[in-house]
Amino acid sequence: MFELPPGLHGAHLRSDLTSALGRKQVRDLISDGRLVAVHRAVLVDRRTMLTLPTKAAASLLAAGPTAALTGQTAALIHGCTAADAGIIHVLVPYARKVHNFPGTRIHNGSLDEDDVVELDRLRTLALDRVVADMLCDENRGMALACADQALGQLDPRFRAEFKATVAERIMRRRDSRGRKRSAFLLDLATGLPESPAESRLLLELVDSGLPIPVAQHPVVDLDGSVRYRLDFAWLEPKIALEYDGYEAHAGRSERDELRDRDLRRRGWLVIRADVDDLRNPAAVVTQIRAAFRERRFVA
Repeated sequence: MFELPPGLHGAHLRSDLTSALGRKQVRDLISDGRLVAVHRAVLVDRRTMLTLPTKAAASLLAAGPTAALTGQTAALIHGCTAADAGIIHVLVPYARKVHNFPGTRIHNGSLDEDDVVELDRLRTLALDRVVADMLCDENRGMALACADQALGQLDPRFRAEFKATVAERIMRRRDSRGRKRSAFLLDLATGLPESPAESRLLLELVDSGLPIPVAQHPVVDLDGSVRYRLDFAWLEPKIALEYDGYEAHAGRSERDELRDRDLRRRGWLVIRADVDDLRNPAAVVTQIRAAFRERRFVA
């Protein structure tokens, strides 16, 4: 069976394939359905056309050699899975005129080669710039979750330095819009939440006016060993909020109840939240405020 050249993750410039295989062979491969034209200049292998690397490679080939992945797509390439993979986001220099095409959004902006890294052969903006841009421009919950995931990839010793670099990036942006909100979100980001849902829940709690809790607070035994880590904790009133993500807690209801019982014996007041509370946090916020009153704290 005829094997296609690998191209860039299964994406090819039509001109390159025509030079390598001949015009007739390329037409036959398109007619047979093995190749799909996603842009007038780009063909992709149908077997991988929905995968992120192939989609990203195709968009970069169409946008030209000076383009780079940006925004949510760049975040995904860097391992920040809270971002959305649906649309491929590509940054091109101001001088280059490229239009959006199906599945790809073109952004014109400043593009310094020092800001570009190559990850898996894909030109991608550096992570600190990606996070800075997302904190200013993207959905706040997604931006915070990606910032937490970016920080979570780092050794804790280097997280403060990374945040300082992101803050500097934000101040250097030509577009000053989003600076105020980005400072708030960057301050919340710690790299400690264990899932994007926890990052989004934290933002909902703070937006509701509650004090900022500590993420992943350790509960230790008398010998100093860590017995539990609380998703969120308000230390002075000893109130804990545990987020029950489906995958993490499926089939664990009995174990969770034993854990909560032990935490109560240790003086903690435990509240549980799930995906429904993430969609509509009013009920869990009311519970938390009631817990603060019970502990004679104002929130």
